[in-house]
Amino acid sequence: MTEMFKNLIAGEWAGGTNASRNINPSDTNDVVGEYAQGTVEQLNDAVAAAKAAFPAWSRSGPQERYEILKKASDEIFARKEELGRLLSREEGKTLAEGIGEAGRAGQVMAFFAGECLRLSGEVLPSVRPGVGVEITREPVGIVGMITPWNFPIAIPAWKIAPALAYGNCVVIKPADLVPGSAWALVDILHRAGLPKGVLNLVMGRGSVVGQALLQHKDVHAISFTGSVATGRKVAEACIASSPMKKVQLEMGGKNPLVVLDDADLKIAVECAVQGAFFSTGQRCTASSRLIVQAGIHDRFVEACIERLKGVVVDDALKAGTHIGPVVDQSQLDQDLKYIQIAKDEGGKLVWGGELLNRETPGFYLQPALFTETTNSMRISREEVFGPVANIIRVKDYDEALSVANDTEFGLSSGICTTSLKHATHFKRNAEAGMVMVNLATAGVDYHVPFGGRKGSSYGPREQGAYAKEFYTTVKTAYTLA
Repeated sequence: MTEMFKNLIAGEWAGGTNASRNINPSDTNDVVGEYAQGTVEQLNDAVAAAKAAFPAWSRSGPQERYEILKKASDEIFARKEELGRLLSREEGKTLAEGIGEAGRAGQVMAFFAGECLRLSGEVLPSVRPGVGVEITREPVGIVGMITPWNFPIAIPAWKIAPALAYGNCVVIKPADLVPGSAWALVDILHRAGLPKGVLNLVMGRGSVVGQALLQHKDVHAISFTGSVATGRKVAEACIASSPMKKVQLEMGGKNPLVVLDDADLKIAVECAVQGAFFSTGQRCTASSRLIVQAGIHDRFVEACIERLKGVVVDDALKAGTHIGPVVDQSQLDQDLKYIQIAKDEGGKLVWGGELLNRETPGFYLQPALFTETTNSMRISREEVFGPVANIIRVKDYDEALSVANDTEFGLSSGICTTSLKHATHFKRNAEAGMVMVNLATAGVDYHVPFGGRKGSSYGPREQGAYAKEFYTTVKTAYTLA
């Protein structure tokens, strides 16, 4: 019998009228579990439970919140191999990546446990004699969360942890494609001692559960990670709602990695291959545009091909696998569509791009690398979200910077160079929220802000102490002595 996983509403596990099957992309015959599909009525019940729990939780002491988040963190670390295997089984990341992401969720929980004890305010003198001023932060209220499939435990963790640390109540709708990791995280937090209604999980379709969450009058804020198109709809719904909702959006990327003539070739190739293709290229920070100076271009292309020849694409759980399958058939179709678009535009496919057969049926795609592309082609403008990258040849640093910034996105931007002058200039002038020097564009720390510019992000940053900008509201209080 396939196990059934239920929604968590007001501290109780509740089934739905329907369920979705969570399929292993490395073996489509393997069903991870069946997960309840929530209804609008259940979403409304979850919001009502959060509303009822908010007065007490928002005024709870920092020690209580600390102990719950720390207990959750401890369990995540103790079970990271098990949780990582679940993640890899449902999403298709390699086992090493899955375990690493589970560990990241534990680190996030531990960090925000500490933030509970670092809450602070200000006391200032007024410009008026005899008047005191206090500036404090209070929880924003009930926070709705809509999370994506590509980081199924880390992103729910870095949204839920700060929300709880700062005294908010939560209703989360994880990606319908990979609900298992989010379910496990919510279960851990629930058993760590959260009061009923503080954290609620309602799984299901975005068009049903997600839409109801956006429209609910008692939800005060929405944190969303997903596509640009959906993000725009989320923002519109939050502004149109009454009262208006605070909104935080993390969306797409078309991240550049600049490689200058003076770069260390080995470092540059590793940055490119790791950033563009690992995690099956399914990262919003992936370096899908490789902008390479003419003097190193041919050697870089040759070295990338040699590196890719040694990359093993196979079952995510199998030892020795470097890249797992694409997450599902829909994403695989999108990847193949863009490979054909790049060919039609005149790009030269120098490696990969072929469907692969393995021992088990799955969505296996050989990483695709294109040369002879320009920044005006669709392959350079639109996010593919798969193991597909293209190389753009440029004459000098100035052209490289111009091409790197010529995009509607602005999440992560990288450069490989041994020139302090160019590295310093690039850090200051790259139009991105995060800049990497001699590092892959994908790969960030959990204790510092995450986010971008332009079409990649909207609203306050995620992660680190900067998360309080979204999950709290500032109050200024005056007192006549």
